[in-house]
Amino acid sequence: MVVMTGMLEAFQETGRDLFLAGLITSHGGNLSMRIGDRILITRRGAMLGRLKEGDVVETALDGEDHNAALASRELIVHQAIYRQTGAGAVVHAHPSYAVVLSLQGGPIVPVDSEGAYLLGPIPVVAAHQTVGSPEVAQILPPHLLGSPVVMLKGHGSFAIGQTLEEALMWTSTLEAASRILYLARGM
Repeated sequence: MVVMTGMLEAFQETGRDLFLAGLITSHGGNLSMRIGDRILITRRGAMLGRLKEGDVVETALDGEDHNAALASRELIVHQAIYRQTGAGAVVHAHPSYAVVLSLQGGPIVPVDSEGAYLLGPIPVVAAHQTVGSPEVAQILPPHLLGSPVVMLKGHGSFAIGQTLEEALMWTSTLEAASRILYLARGM
C-alpha cells in the first residue's frame, strides 16, 4: 500500500517534532497509526526527523505478514497496545529526563501544575528485555488504560492518542514535567 499523502505528512511532522525537541536520537523511536485491522508503522532504522514515503510500512494488526520484517522492532508492542486500548496512534520516544527518572522505579509524579493536571502519576514498568519483546507487549499496554503515557524503565515512553499529534502532546508533556521534577529535586 502506498501511504496516503495526509498520513505521510502526519508521520513526517511528528517525527520531525520529536527529533527537534530532543525526544529521540537520529534513528531512535517509532510511530504508528491504526487503520482498521492494519497498522502503519515506521520502518526499522528509519530517521524519524527525515521520514520519506518508504519509511512508513503497512502491516497486520494481528500476527505477521510480509511487511512485518520491515517494520520497527517495536511492532509487537504497538500491536498489543492497539489490541488492548482504543488508541488510534502510538508514539514511542526516548525522552532523556523521563528515562533518568524511570531508573528510580515507581511512578513519575509531576510537581508542576500542567504535568499534574494533564498526566497525574506516570506509570513506570520494568522488563528484562526492553526492546520489542513479548514481555513488554504483555506488561505495558494495560497501564495505558489509565494513563495516556507509560514509561518503560531505562528505555523510553509509549504514548497513545487518537492522532499522532495527540500522542506527541502526551510525550512532550511527560518530558517537560520530568525536566521540572528533575531540576526541582536538585535545588
